[in-house]
Amino acid sequence: MKKNVLIIGAGGVAQVVAHKAAQNNDILGDIHIASRSIAKCEKIVAEVLEKGSLKVPGVLKAHALDALDIEATKALIRETGVEIVINVGSAFVNMSVLRAVIDTGVAYIDTAIHEDPAKICETPPWYGNYEWHHGDECAAKGITAIHGAGFDPGVVNAYAALAVQDYFDQVDSIDIIDVNAGSHGRYFATNFDPEINFREFTGQVYSWQNGEWQTNQMFEISRIDDLPVVGEQTTYLSGHDEIHSLSRNLPVKDIRFWMGFGAHYINVFTVLKNLGLLSEQPVMTAEGLEVVPLKVVKAVLPDPSSLAPDYTGKTCIGDLVKGTRDGAAREIFIYQICDHKESYDEVGSQAISYTAGVPPVAAAILIARGDWDVRRQVNVEELPPHPFLDLLNRIGLPSRIRDGEGDRALEFTQAEDGRWSVAGA
Repeated sequence: MKKNVLIIGAGGVAQVVAHKAAQNNDILGDIHIASRSIAKCEKIVAEVLEKGSLKVPGVLKAHALDALDIEATKALIRETGVEIVINVGSAFVNMSVLRAVIDTGVAYIDTAIHEDPAKICETPPWYGNYEWHHGDECAAKGITAIHGAGFDPGVVNAYAALAVQDYFDQVDSIDIIDVNAGSHGRYFATNFDPEINFREFTGQVYSWQNGEWQTNQMFEISRIDDLPVVGEQTTYLSGHDEIHSLSRNLPVKDIRFWMGFGAHYINVFTVLKNLGLLSEQPVMTAEGLEVVPLKVVKAVLPDPSSLAPDYTGKTCIGDLVKGTRDGAAREIFIYQICDHKESYDEVGSQAISYTAGVPPVAAAILIARGDWDVRRQVNVEELPPHPFLDLLNRIGLPSRIRDGEGDRALEFTQAEDGRWSVAGA
């Protein structure tokens, strides 16, 4: 049984991870938090202690770490005695942290695909450019490395696997829909790292259609859905991490990702892009200073973690799955609703961070228990979805399903022989 956790990162998602790990430290053991800013880590530690999140007395400690420094990361892993690393730092550090994990023999969880700061929207599948190169090494050394274990990617991958396994004989399409119907009250801000946020939308939009990659421009294609709780919403075809693993691991010919944007966001984004302010390539100022426009924009926008106190409203994220069962057409929507204010009241973060931060802790618990300690490299859809989704139901992210029989909680049962079933499948 693996235990003792190192959380890499100190943003809004890391704050959620720290609180949820503390709430389950009877299973996870010691908790260590590391980032370049030890002050941010210490602030998270103080907030976890202030809210009394530790389930049992235990270690909760902050560390300074440049996660791009592989040797320093390896040294911290060995010094702390952790056996599970939860990487919720910038996507730029993934491969450095993964290298350190493989070299030290501990388990690894991340929530997004690695990115090269100098490249945007590389040739798909994106995992094939970086993470998947280490699959054979992870298997040979018995390293459990779970990629994309946030919400999207992560929970939506588990929804997709559940649909394929339990609800359909054949799945024809999976449309992942992500809507934030909340309001933070600022003129303009992004809900997570602005640099990563903008990079998702400035290049090609890749989708998996008719069993091959298709490209479009951002905001070129939209749809309108009447969603549970948040109502009628317009979303846009977007490129996203989970498509790049689902297209390889599930027998589905159409897999798309749709994200909701308001007109104001689109207008500001368009102006910034047309002015060249979202470029990742350096430019020279008149004073002879080399700057990256995208990093300048990031510097002047609000820190996403600062939005939490004033955030209201809810998010709705789920998988709309279509196919056939017993020769008849079938459609289901498996989804989760998260409230911004409730998230802030519990852990001091808004719902975007909450939905991203709870799942990797669930994954860590499943590794600790042995359910997901598979000693190889995987994406979430390659793992049993039932224990993951059942655990999320219990620790803060309950899922629901809407189909021809109505809208109800997604409930799981485990038999004495260990086999899982889901109600209504």
